[in-house]
Amino acid sequence: MYYNSIVETIGNTPLVKLNKLNRGIAGTILVKVEYFNPGNSVKDRMALKMIEDAEKAGILKPGGTIIEGTSGNTGMGLALTAIAKGYRCIFTMSDKQSQEKINILRAVGAEVVVCPTNVAPDDPRSYYSVARKLNQDIPNSFYPNQYDNMSNSAAHYETTGPEIWSQTEGRITHFAAGVGTGGTMCGVAKYLKEQNPEVFTLGIDTYGSVFKKYKETNVFDENEVYPYMTEGIGEDILPKNVDFSLIDEFVKVTDKDGAVMTRRLAREEGLFVGWSCGSAVHGALEWAQDHLKEGDTMVIILPDHGTRYLNKIYNDNWMKDHGFLEAREFSTAKDIIRHRNGDSRLMTVPASGKVLEAIRLLNKEGISQIPVMDEQQHIVGSLTDSKVLHHLIENPEIKDREVREIMDPPFKFVALDSTVDVLSSLIDKENKALLVRDEVNRIHIITQADLLLAATN
Repeated sequence: MYYNSIVETIGNTPLVKLNKLNRGIAGTILVKVEYFNPGNSVKDRMALKMIEDAEKAGILKPGGTIIEGTSGNTGMGLALTAIAKGYRCIFTMSDKQSQEKINILRAVGAEVVVCPTNVAPDDPRSYYSVARKLNQDIPNSFYPNQYDNMSNSAAHYETTGPEIWSQTEGRITHFAAGVGTGGTMCGVAKYLKEQNPEVFTLGIDTYGSVFKKYKETNVFDENEVYPYMTEGIGEDILPKNVDFSLIDEFVKVTDKDGAVMTRRLAREEGLFVGWSCGSAVHGALEWAQDHLKEGDTMVIILPDHGTRYLNKIYNDNWMKDHGFLEAREFSTAKDIIRHRNGDSRLMTVPASGKVLEAIRLLNKEGISQIPVMDEQQHIVGSLTDSKVLHHLIENPEIKDREVREIMDPPFKFVALDSTVDVLSSLIDKENKALLVRDEVNRIHIITQADLLLAATN
């Protein structure tokens, strides 16, 4: 028996039981190892489906060009499909993606355009916007748009979900997966819940992403969005493939916890996988510790292969540089908060309050900066003593005005595991402090004084 092309080998990946990392957890933990796909990732499934559906609809014609924004894995699946079917590929990627991903895509004949990470999704420089612009400019091109193309989740409804149900002989009780585009999570969840509505679905999110907050409040909170390093999960947009009604609960995982678990999967289970795999396993096991019972069966998706991260997760120097290995005391935002003395509650001033009242609070507490909150308890701005003084010199009457009239933009939110080096680089003349949410969603402020203390301990 032989296959007519490489894309015919996509799917039917194995389920593997965890034997060490799950110690102390009731029930059975299985992982679906998607690096057995020819492109070494779960994205092969939806890449093939999106292209075949576009061909059937007459959107993609012979000799055409496939243009997509990708974190790397979708691009690989699309590139393999393009080779089999004779298409050209151009991919846009954010500059936080590993160099291995870029090199692999170029090795299979794709053109890669690298775009900045820390810009808004609608910014013309973002990898979303650049992909759309290329699609408009290049004749006979197709922009699959994996985020909103429902062929994405359909691929997993038709293949991944049925495979899991069959491989567990219908005994699956819990399903966990990282959520990025939402295709894998929601396609599988839809199928499994149709077979058994009691199957519990757990979405793995990352700090800096909007998903968990949106699921719990139905509010798109821009304060939840800030830079993070984990690749392949979390978003600063709401893709159409994310059907929140199919996801029972979200848990968030820090960059560091995901990275450390990724290395443990390789060393303790022999599973040489990518960063988001570690995030998925860490989040799922943390949740399972308190919820899984004897007789339960949890399946976790492992999306990709470790070769994408040789210069990051599997590089000791890179891990140490980012505080993920041999972290010293006070090395992260979490450490700074944990080692504070006394009351760590966040002090704020109301946007509707008077400037004079804010000045008195700054003087009384001996602080130089403070966040501003609106009536809905959302952080909408910030005040610093130097800026307030500048306003008063220009117009002394400003002291009787509302704070909202002179406030600056809100301080930036950062990830809980951001290292002192990263935090220091984000505090500058224009951004006097940083904000961070802890594990129970409380907000804390980090100032230059905090960083000086951290750096000298």
